[in-house]
Amino acid sequence: MISKALASTAPRRSSTPDARPLLKWAGGKTQLLTEIHARFPKSFNAYIEPFFGGGAVFFSLRPERAVIADINPELVNLYRSMATDLNGVISWLELYRNTEEDFYQARAQDWTTMSPARAAARTIFLNKTCFNGLYRVNKAGRFNVPFGRYKNPRILDEPALLAAHKALAPATILQGGFRDVLRAHAKPGDLVFLDPPYLPVSKFADFKRYTKEQFYEEDHHELADEVMRLHDLGCHTVLTNSNHPLNNELYAPFKRVVVATKRHINSDGGNRVGEDVIVDIPPKRRLNLRLVATPDARILNYPSTRYMGAKGKLLDRIWGVASQFPFTQAVDLFSGSGVVGYMFKAQGKQVLSNDYMAMASVYAKALIENNGVTLPLEHARALLTPSPHSDRFVQTTFPGLYYSDEDNILIDNLRANIARLKSPEHRAIAKAALIRTCLKKRPRGIFTYVGHRYDDGRRDLLVSFAEHFLDAVAAMNAAVFDNGQANEARHGDAMAVKPTQGALVYMDPPYYSPLSDNEYVRRYHFVEGLARNWEGVEIQQHTQTKKFKSYPTPFSSRSGAADAFDTLFKRFKDNILLVSYSSNSQPTMEEMVEIMSGHKAHVDVVPVDHKYSFGNQGHKVGNNKNDVHEYLFVGY
Repeated sequence: MISKALASTAPRRSSTPDARPLLKWAGGKTQLLTEIHARFPKSFNAYIEPFFGGGAVFFSLRPERAVIADINPELVNLYRSMATDLNGVISWLELYRNTEEDFYQARAQDWTTMSPARAAARTIFLNKTCFNGLYRVNKAGRFNVPFGRYKNPRILDEPALLAAHKALAPATILQGGFRDVLRAHAKPGDLVFLDPPYLPVSKFADFKRYTKEQFYEEDHHELADEVMRLHDLGCHTVLTNSNHPLNNELYAPFKRVVVATKRHINSDGGNRVGEDVIVDIPPKRRLNLRLVATPDARILNYPSTRYMGAKGKLLDRIWGVASQFPFTQAVDLFSGSGVVGYMFKAQGKQVLSNDYMAMASVYAKALIENNGVTLPLEHARALLTPSPHSDRFVQTTFPGLYYSDEDNILIDNLRANIARLKSPEHRAIAKAALIRTCLKKRPRGIFTYVGHRYDDGRRDLLVSFAEHFLDAVAAMNAAVFDNGQANEARHGDAMAVKPTQGALVYMDPPYYSPLSDNEYVRRYHFVEGLARNWEGVEIQQHTQTKKFKSYPTPFSSRSGAADAFDTLFKRFKDNILLVSYSSNSQPTMEEMVEIMSGHKAHVDVVPVDHKYSFGNQGHKVGNNKNDVHEYLFVGY
């Protein structure tokens, strides 16, 4: 089962009256509060903020359970004193006056020699009366901002101090680096807010110097590693920083929003604008691959097929992952043999089955869209009789290539008789049975060669064409059932399928590999031609196999496949995504995760050992006998 987010047993914020930051703070987040709050979960366990600074987000949220921390010991003393000795802080603040003499006298003092309350009052006084409320220290850790010369700064604001005290009192207040704080306190279900020192994007960026310790580029890399650990741990993390290329690189897998901001701490008013980025890193959702004997007993009725890449042996894995999500509609975007769409139908889902191959849409029309119509066997037998409407197309176009002359005549008769059936369901069942018969009567079930050099004497090759056809009709009839849904079979481009809210979208596209081809038309051109009656295609008469040109597909190259996945993931970004792909294909597993992560907050990869039913390039891949990992990529 997917682990559910750990919800707090208490309200996310307390009943503390409105509180606001005690200090004016370079890089404070007051102007971004709406954007930041929009990315917070509705409930969480504890709130953790290890780069506390002015604490605008904390004071606006007022969580009942919080761990706040900063590496600056003077700041930590201020907040601890406000939490535990409000009266003492107020009594010391009452002694300060807004004069240059008082300011420089206080600035020259060493706060570490003072009582905690007196040191806290000094910090507030200097912040309220220094130039632009800037906090900056020199290499020795001494406060070095000049006097601000403000006429009437509010040094003692008792209501604000009281509100801050009530917000801080229940919090755990720590002094230390972000790694130590997060490793010791972050737990699954916690909300972590990160506002580290900004990456340098202008000459004014070094104004955000909270302590004599600097935060370098390598620290940002370490922070990104910690963010990934929090993601895996199950924390919901929100991070703010400058819209710097490194931030976009470090947090590429997650959703990011860029917002315009004003830089209040700047000597040049014309330069007091900038761009911040807010990164939303939800907790990683835990998926467990639940193996079941069969998703539903009715799936066993699906007519067997040797279709390239068919997923009949992976249904328990696919359903094991899909069943962990709530959805009522399933979109099988590249339906192929149709077995996955049929599985979703058996589970009671409303199914949209799509494929660019006409033969695939015929199968889906007969067994997925069709909810109850069967083709009586006496009608099927009648289809085997000679037809005066036969155009003899197969007899004259493919003589001696794939089947005997007798079988070619029978195929043309079946084509003519099927076309005259009034019921679209009857036509779909009969045409699907004809396609299945052609595949079974063909050695290896493909049409990339002529003749019968792969004849291995198996029973399917010995049974007559007519008997195969009747058996196929019976198999199709047995697989028809009503799941109570308005299912649909579509023949068309996957890129043109419209997204449906709340649906799970399953993708099993052609796998691109430089070691083998994924040209379904080249392998199945004869039965694909049957499905569309060779309409709209031009047979390449110069070829030995009399094939027609393959359909254009972006999955015929590495770059094309990557771009196609990106387009599809973007198109269905609001749906649950479930993608089958193999370890010997490109893009690679890592690249697929990166592409999907650009559009989904959560991406998981479930590897499944699998051996394909046939292949022609095993000797080029270390004699692997077609043993590969079939990956299930899950985006949600």
